Amino acid sequence: MKKKPAINSISQTQISIVFLLSLLLQPISSSSSSISSPPPLPILPIPSASQIQWQLGNMALFLHFGPNTFTDSEWGTGHVDPSVFNPTNLDAAQWVRVAKDAGFSRLILTAKHHDGFCLWPSEYTNYSVRSSPWRNGEGDVVGELAKAAKEAGLGLGLYLSPWDRHEPCYGNTLEYNEFYVGQMTELLTRYGEIKEVWLDGAKGKDEKDMEYFFDSWFSLIHQLQPGAVIFSDAGPDCRWIGDEAGVAKPTCWSLFNCSAAKIGGTDSRYSGEGDPFGHDWVPAECDVSIRPGWFWHPLEVPKSARTLLDIYYKSAGRNCLLLLNVPPNSSGLISAEDIQVLQEFTKIRDSIFSHNLAENALVDASSTRGNGEDDRFIPSNVLKEGIYTYWAPAQNHQPTWSLYLNLQEFISFNVLHIQEPIHMGQRIVEFHFDVLNDEGVWRTVVRGSTVGYRRILKFPTVESQFLRLVIEKSRADPLVSYLGIHVDNFSHLSSHLDKTLGAGINGSNIRRQITLNNSQISAV
Repeated sequence: MKKKPAINSISQTQISIVFLLSLLLQPISSSSSSISSPPPLPILPIPSASQIQWQLGNMALFLHFGPNTFTDSEWGTGHVDPSVFNPTNLDAAQWVRVAKDAGFSRLILTAKHHDGFCLWPSEYTNYSVRSSPWRNGEGDVVGELAKAAKEAGLGLGLYLSPWDRHEPCYGNTLEYNEFYVGQMTELLTRYGEIKEVWLDGAKGKDEKDMEYFFDSWFSLIHQLQPGAVIFSDAGPDCRWIGDEAGVAKPTCWSLFNCSAAKIGGTDSRYSGEGDPFGHDWVPAECDVSIRPGWFWHPLEVPKSARTLLDIYYKSAGRNCLLLLNVPPNSSGLISAEDIQVLQEFTKIRDSIFSHNLAENALVDASSTRGNGEDDRFIPSNVLKEGIYTYWAPAQNHQPTWSLYLNLQEFISFNVLHIQEPIHMGQRIVEFHFDVLNDEGVWRTVVRGSTVGYRRILKFPTVESQFLRLVIEKSRADPLVSYLGIHVDNFSHLSSHLDKTLGAGINGSNIRRQITLNNSQISAV
């Protein structure tokens, strides 16, 4: 953040005058100063309270743990002797500390993976911790994690695999569905509040045919845990992004049609992009492992902190929740090398996003609901953190909508951060972000489609005092709850956009034409 030396005695004054005139010439809507304007109507679909809480969590930690951890495998056969499971140093409180210190809001444990081994003492099978030497057969991994998470104030989620390679009744539709519901009921009634239930349609080739009664399962889950969100390929509360790389599509809607998706058979593009015409609110969750595998393997190493940062931009930065798998090792602890990477990742994120370089900006807009006399809708609300305050434009049809920022000094930055008040629905379809260069010309530095809860965009470093967010297309009058600019010194970004933005203003007096929201303003 520095003052940029004036290239000549009038250039900075000219640009400032042009910027202010552009704001004064914006259309003004008429309204009575004595009557408040009501908030705009939400545009359907909108999220439930539990879906909002889920989205505000931003990141969750996945814990793949079980016999596979001890057999160096990913998909267990279901016939490994339970005696292999013996994490002698297991400390669920350590898992929770690691998650909390790294900024994760909840943990999701594989209570039962495809091998059918249960990390709690289920009454419906002997293939569980009860038959292992760990804690002399008296242990309960789910119970220990639930206790530690509650004490730390983090949410708990559980994964109960539908595919079960151990259970003899698997393949008998009615009998197995009853078995599965019995185990689900145990998990949802023994361990307090469950924030997320995770299940999928994974199944090996040539395995037994099975019909899962998903609708019955979902109804039971919502009955027993009304505040829980259910994850699957097709929702109903949050959906799979369509890959296991943690990468969302650049266009990512929380709108979705559950009726157009099938668990285990959903089109990856549809899962990734969502549906701007969807009737259901089903935001996406991006799952990825810190290591090559989902379970811990002694010869694998974790991804770098910079790789995790890139994944963060492409998941949490694209209107999704990042679900990062960090598997405990065979001793029952998260490995030191994984913790080190998470600590570095946290420091990098904090250094980029902990401070909004636009916090002292003067903000105006092409129009404001209530003619700017109602603080609930004023442009400066976009500098407040959170989704429940926002800028709203005037209630009239406009070809585009614009927010203008005067940073009051020249600032260098290369990251844009935008949020919508998602409780009012997802609205923005297309937008671009401009800076006013030294020649007094607006130049676009980045374009985007969809915002949702959070959109973060990187671009080569620019330096300017005057910024403009232009929303080109929206499902209804756009609402913006947050706008921030930041500096990322860690990602591999190209240098300044000097050629694109113009090298500067020479010493002569020239006539410049600046197009601002369809108004032509001349500056000499």
